[in-house]
Amino acid sequence: MPKPIEALDRPTLERRYRRMRLATVVLAAAAVFLGAALGAQGIRGTDGPIAGADSGSPASDEKADGTEADTAAQSCPVVDRLDEDDPRALGDIDAPIVLHEWTDFRCPYCGSFSRDTLPVLIKEYVDTGKVRLEIHDAALVGGDNSVLIAAAARAAGEQGKYFEFYDEVYRAQGAAEDAHAELDLAALVAHAKTVGVADIQAFTDAVESGKFEAAVREDTAEAQRIGVTGVPFFATSECGQVMSGAQPVDTFRSQIDAALAAAKK
Repeated sequence: MPKPIEALDRPTLERRYRRMRLATVVLAAAAVFLGAALGAQGIRGTDGPIAGADSGSPASDEKADGTEADTAAQSCPVVDRLDEDDPRALGDIDAPIVLHEWTDFRCPYCGSFSRDTLPVLIKEYVDTGKVRLEIHDAALVGGDNSVLIAAAARAAGEQGKYFEFYDEVYRAQGAAEDAHAELDLAALVAHAKTVGVADIQAFTDAVESGKFEAAVREDTAEAQRIGVTGVPFFATSECGQVMSGAQPVDTFRSQIDAALAAAKK
């Protein structure tokens, strides 16, 4: 019987993620070709990967002449939520672009991004009104436990503490001896208390009852439908730029700046 992903060691995980990223590249190339062939008929590709996905190399290289860029925009399945009351979003609703992140709280690479890169992007782009950040659940790593943690984050978000909980879970992951360890209800409640969730009983009830688990599973299924095969995964509005993996901050700067430049045209 294959080992569950949380039992795999880091080298094996890295090999698996590399294979997943390679599959994304191959499928993305097929999606772009299909989009070009069917674009005139107005068909939108929602069953394959996000058009333009390439495991982190600059998407702008793929659309130097504008042709592929048009195809990507026509077939992009990502929709900016733009809800002022969205607890899983940060930044100005009128920001020129939205950066979408698909994440799994059991994913060590998601943790690396959240601790090392996201604070820089928030300071430089979100706080300055250039970018709005919207989070999507993609419980692809830790199975039911990933769903449980994401549901707990939503329960914290119900009390206005989503991003505080998000930060705390990934901070604790980085400090833990076992980055793949499962989190039980007691650990989730402890994290909620740490970040100042006001009504702990309501939080506990929401987690125990599975109040948000269906929404997490729906988000995950949607991620799989649009071709998210590994996390963390990112796309800007209209799939102007698409990236996967915990890329260096300069890669994100390059991609976001390209998306911002395109948004001005």
